[in-house]
Amino acid sequence: MTRFRIKLTLTILGLISLVLLLLGLYFAKVLENSYLQSLQELLLRESRLIAQAVRFPEVFSDKQVLEERVLQVAPANDVRLTLIDQAGTVLFDNSTYANGMENHHDRPEFIAALRGETGISRRYSETLRHDMMYVAVPIALDGQIVGAVRSAMSMKDITNTIHNMWYSLLTGLLVTLVVGSIVVSRISFSIIRPIEEITRVARNITQRQYESRVRIKAKDEIGQLAGAINFMASSLEQQMYEISENQQRLSGVLTNMTSGVIFISEQRRIMLVNPAVEKLLGMAGNEIVGKLHIEAGKSFGLSHYIDRCLDKGEKFREEVHIYYPQERVLDVNFAPYINYRGEARGVVVVLHDITDIRRLEKMRSDFVANVSHELRTPITSIKGFTETLLEGAMQDEETCRNFLQIISDESERLYRMIRDILDLSRIEQKRIPLQMSQVHVQELIASAAAIMHDQAQRKQLTIELPIAGEDIWLMTDRDCLQQIVLNLLSNAVAYTPEGGTIAIHAAKEGKNVRLQVADTGIGIPGKDIPRIFERFYRVDKARSRDSGGTGLGLAIVKHLVDNLHGHISVESEEGQGTTFTVILPLH
Repeated sequence: MTRFRIKLTLTILGLISLVLLLLGLYFAKVLENSYLQSLQELLLRESRLIAQAVRFPEVFSDKQVLEERVLQVAPANDVRLTLIDQAGTVLFDNSTYANGMENHHDRPEFIAALRGETGISRRYSETLRHDMMYVAVPIALDGQIVGAVRSAMSMKDITNTIHNMWYSLLTGLLVTLVVGSIVVSRISFSIIRPIEEITRVARNITQRQYESRVRIKAKDEIGQLAGAINFMASSLEQQMYEISENQQRLSGVLTNMTSGVIFISEQRRIMLVNPAVEKLLGMAGNEIVGKLHIEAGKSFGLSHYIDRCLDKGEKFREEVHIYYPQERVLDVNFAPYINYRGEARGVVVVLHDITDIRRLEKMRSDFVANVSHELRTPITSIKGFTETLLEGAMQDEETCRNFLQIISDESERLYRMIRDILDLSRIEQKRIPLQMSQVHVQELIASAAAIMHDQAQRKQLTIELPIAGEDIWLMTDRDCLQQIVLNLLSNAVAYTPEGGTIAIHAAKEGKNVRLQVADTGIGIPGKDIPRIFERFYRVDKARSRDSGGTGLGLAIVKHLVDNLHGHISVESEEGQGTTFTVILPLH
């Protein structure tokens, strides 16, 4: 902008200098012409006056009389006077001796005068050694031109005057340039400074510094422009703030969505993904964006539906199975992206992971089937033996007693199953409030072992309690902890052959308590270990039914441990036994 200021200043000064120079040339020429015109008129009057005075024969023919008459009419020597006859011979000259002067017939002013015209000429005088102006008029006697009279005056004074005028003009021009440069510099600064300020703000706006403002309070056009720039900057700042806020909101929504969102352009390339998509597809976002959807998705079904949405521009919903990086079931919504012109420019894909929902639905279906099956067995037994008794078996007292015992056992089994189902439902829904208190762990284990003593005795099983040592106190719900121990002991009793051993261990590990129930039972095959905490899942269904189990004990244990913020694990070797380990926090 400094370069522009210098250019503007030089331009204005150049224009001023040119105008002053042209005006000086014009006035100098006018003044010079005025001086020359005045001098010419003066010489013309002087020549005519002399011509009138010497036009008489007695004067013109006598040089002595002629000289006296000329000196009488023009006694001063300011004007050089020269008289010649028709042949060009000098008759009189008031500046030098006439006899010593050369013939003047070839002088242009005399040539014109002898033709009866007024001769005017400007040239350098060899006699006087400077420029002269000559004006000659004819001398007529009785109507005939007999000679000419010439008046001449030096142009030295005029030349000096014109030179002085040029010196004054140049001096004035220099003074004007100096003063003008100062004034123009101030004027250009007052013009350029607002433009520089506006340019600065405009450059800042292009660099996204929307808070910049033009600090000009002028009320002229520059001020109006500054106000418009400030209004534009304020408007842009507000709009960019709103855009930024909207982007932040959109980014926050997309980032925190559990559902995956993909935007695919009309060139079938992925332009946007959220973190949920990265998790579903097992790839980082920067590895996905820019790729064709068939490359990134690695699912023919998903890509097929994306192409269908791009080609037909219709909105629809489909269930898609993907197998990379792991098998998932997705509920996918496909919708075309419509721009402000109403044109379809891509596809928005929203992916909901419904793998767990489908798994839960299957579990529910399996649960209903298992419950129906488990309930059908005791009810069928009760109904069958009851009908047998009604048909006449009651007459045989021993048969009747056996049948009634079976009915009683099946009813008890049915009661336990319904009770366990209701308990499990309440535990899963966290409808059982926890009553936290200090629990002596060794004492609680001894109490649970005492409850299971009779069942263990019937199978001649040995229950080994924790070795006496440091007392372990646990801040927990006593009933829940007792239920956990009882269910694990019940499970161990059910699956341990006669004469086996069940060992219970308890130890403090840092901020946790570790409880272990180990048996020498039949063990669990490795393929069944991941499913043993599922409802109604049995490794050995025949043995479980014979033991009177409901198939819900370990499921209840798993949910109770979770409610107590603990962790349960199992280690087993088929034919060698099983060890359940429960880790619970001390507080």
